[in-house]
Amino acid sequence: MFNPTTDIPDLSGKVILVTGGTAGIGKESVLELAKHNPARISFTGRDAKRAAEVITAAEAVGGDSVAVVFVECDLTSLASVHQAAKRIASESDRLDILICSAGVLVPAALTKDGYEVHFGINHIAHALLIKLLLPTLLRTCEVHHSDVRIVSTTSEGFFLHPRGGILFDSLRTARPASFKLARYGQSKLANILFAAELARRHPQLVALSVHPGTVRTELVAKLDGVTKALTYLGRPFSMKTPKEGAYNQLWAATADREGIVNGEYYEPVGVRGRHARKSRNVELAKRLWEWTEKELVRYQL
Repeated sequence: MFNPTTDIPDLSGKVILVTGGTAGIGKESVLELAKHNPARISFTGRDAKRAAEVITAAEAVGGDSVAVVFVECDLTSLASVHQAAKRIASESDRLDILICSAGVLVPAALTKDGYEVHFGINHIAHALLIKLLLPTLLRTCEVHHSDVRIVSTTSEGFFLHPRGGILFDSLRTARPASFKLARYGQSKLANILFAAELARRHPQLVALSVHPGTVRTELVAKLDGVTKALTYLGRPFSMKTPKEGAYNQLWAATADREGIVNGEYYEPVGVRGRHARKSRNVELAKRLWEWTEKELVRYQL
């Protein structure tokens, strides 16, 4: 059992970033973390009105000791991610916790940079954010001797990935996999593989991927009838609230490092997750990392 009120430790001095913090489990994570005395919480999103409401709510529970800051960021645009990362890095010389919470499950489309929309938002945009903030994260380990965490929100939907795992040759088409849930599953598989490879390359950091459970969020509410039915199938009485859905990423971001397996995928709450053959494939993870590096090579702070 995980109770964020009692199980999240004191976060004095910590600097935190949450993507997708204006709604859903991202918002709930901001509010829960604000209760535990961090120095600063930044969160990204596109809706300034919603962001103002989150700031008001976070300040109400966190008091004057925590600075809560909205960073506008459009994850369909790598230029926007670049600008957001530059701002975040310029405003603080440390970053202790990065929670990559934002994600989509939407009809076929391309991002502004021409990537399949699920892969572009769920993987590439967050990979760029991690790449650009990695020097700050590593410096926080070294200078502040902090237990730095990078938490990527994935989904058990990764089991729906295409047969080949990740279809690298067609990631710049709107339909690189046969159906929407396969496109989503491909991006969620990428979250698991990328976190594992990040942990292998930078073992001084803790990098984890987490499944929040099936959550009653706007993402689920806006699904088409067939997709929504498949999402609810088998769990009509076990759907989580957004507050409950945030528990696993809050656990991953703050739990005692002893007992955590770096690079692992966790199901709610703090349980090592079930894997498919592709999600444990080290060579596929390495190929994803190298492919992503080439795609993002032109972006520097």
